[in-house]
Amino acid sequence: MYLNALVSGLPALERAALVQASELRSYRRNETVLAVDEWTDRFYCVANGLLRVVAHGRGGSGDVTTEFIRRDDFFLGSSFTEDRHQATQTLIAALPSSVYLIPIAAMRKLCERHPQMALALLDIAMKRVSVMRGQLRRISALSSEDLVSRVLHQLTQLAPASTGGYDKRITQSVIASYSGLSREVVNKTMRDLESRGLVRRDDYGVHVPADFAATDFDLPSPELDSDKPATSLRKS
Repeated sequence: MYLNALVSGLPALERAALVQASELRSYRRNETVLAVDEWTDRFYCVANGLLRVVAHGRGGSGDVTTEFIRRDDFFLGSSFTEDRHQATQTLIAALPSSVYLIPIAAMRKLCERHPQMALALLDIAMKRVSVMRGQLRRISALSSEDLVSRVLHQLTQLAPASTGGYDKRITQSVIASYSGLSREVVNKTMRDLESRGLVRRDDYGVHVPADFAATDFDLPSPELDSDKPATSLRKS
């Protein structure tokens, strides 16, 4: 059973043991994968679909989507030094998803025996922090239209539709939660973009032109080959 490119270089017996210790679960769209304050001894690798990480405001208000976890990417949680930890954020399936639940203890032992795995996980974590910082910078500096445009463009990579664009099941509420805007502002902005021919919808997805938005997205990749060039996107 395929688990992840991160472990592809391990000896066959170690890969088989990790697969045996892991569990593959399926989640419906909007189903909670991990709730805030829940204790877990696993970390989460997306086999298919898309998850979103939600930070909660006081009293359950002001919930914000801080990041997306796409196929072959990991949600590492708040600790990798202990066998279990208490979640500080909620993990939700943004689309129907299949997720490997991998024991933290087993993965940590593999990292101790194979330092290149630990370095690859660190690289993923650093790239994710970079993406989050970039999103915070955009929220604070861009107009609503520019911000929504960039989020829509990013979604074409995170949740691509079979005919192009992004999966129409990603709701405006999710876009608002990620962009730091109200749903009303997102709706008004998308309707305006659609009236100008910059956004098009069909039965499968929401479509935007390939050069729709300048972007500095550098989405995390679990590839172990550090010499492989990252996907580059046009900047203006």
